Amino acid sequence: EVQLVESGGGLVQPGGSLRLSCTASRFTFSSYSMAWVRQAPGKGLEWVSTTDTGGDITTYRDSVKGRFTISRDNAKNTAYLSMNNLKPEDTAVYYCAGVESSRGVVTTTTLYDFWGQGTQVTVSS
Repeated sequence: EVQLVESGGGLVQPGGSLRLSCTASRFTFSSYSMAWVRQAPGKGLEWVSTTDTGGDITTYRDSVKGRFTISRDNAKNTAYLSMNNLKPEDTAVYYCAGVESSRGVVTTTTLYDFWGQGTQVTVSS
C-alpha cells in the first residue's frame, strides 16, 4: 500500500517558520511529481505548490510566492515545504500528494494519485 506521511506541523507565531516533510514509501518516488495542498477550517482544498520529479521545476500559488519553498530529496524519498514569514491565513491542514510524472507539474488537486494524512499548521499569536 502506498504511503505518504507528513510531519513538521505545529503552532507558530506570525512571522515564524516551519519546515514540513513528506516521506514516501511503496512506490517509485522519483517517478512522481510532488505537491503540497492545504485546507483551512471550513474551506475547500487549496493547491499550494508542485515540483517535478527532479526538483528542478517548481510552481507556487501567488499568496505563498517568496515565502514558501518546495524541494525534494529522491535518495530519502522525501519532499519538503519550507515556510517562512507565516501569516494567520496560512493556518490549515497541509497535505502532500503525488502525481505520475507523465502528467507534468500538476496544480489541479483532483488529478493527484496519492495523498498523505495531513499535518496541522496553526499561525497565531
